[in-house]
Amino acid sequence: MAIIPDTKNWTWVLERPCPECGLDVSSLTFDDVPPRIRENVTGWDAALRRDDVRVRPNESTWSTLEYAAHVRDAFRIFGARLALMLEEDDPAFANWDQDATAVAERYNEQDPATVGTELADAGEALAAAFEAVPVEALGRTGRRSDGSAFTVESLALYFIHDPVHHLWDVSHAARG
Repeated sequence: MAIIPDTKNWTWVLERPCPECGLDVSSLTFDDVPPRIRENVTGWDAALRRDDVRVRPNESTWSTLEYAAHVRDAFRIFGARLALMLEEDDPAFANWDQDATAVAERYNEQDPATVGTELADAGEALAAAFEAVPVEALGRTGRRSDGSAFTVESLALYFIHDPVHHLWDVSHAARG
């Protein structure tokens, strides 16, 4: 069954709390992001051990395994985007179609234990990369393919909503 692609522009999370997961990134600082990533990573371990890890709760919602594979890939993509921002002046990021990636990479057929290990490794790498950013580099800029502009600082705050929201998605689905 095909998932309806998410075409929303989620940059609004920089301005107001998410009405679903409740995260208010405007109340966070850049330094809050690495520990939040590490905290998020630990939540996926139990989620990926559930018996229903491959079950989609409905036809328009990813399974827990699909969400976890997406979060793993988001950790990797944002690590690459951060590196690009630190290496180049105002780079344009290549478009990432997360829904096409989920299909092409067969997220729901991947091994949950492998996804969990890779998610943990990618999360730690991104947390460490954010920790290594010098204060004077927080204002460096980059642009998404749709034109949305970010500083290193706003990229980190924008990013952290994604894994937090998706862990909420799978926890919320488990509660029914």
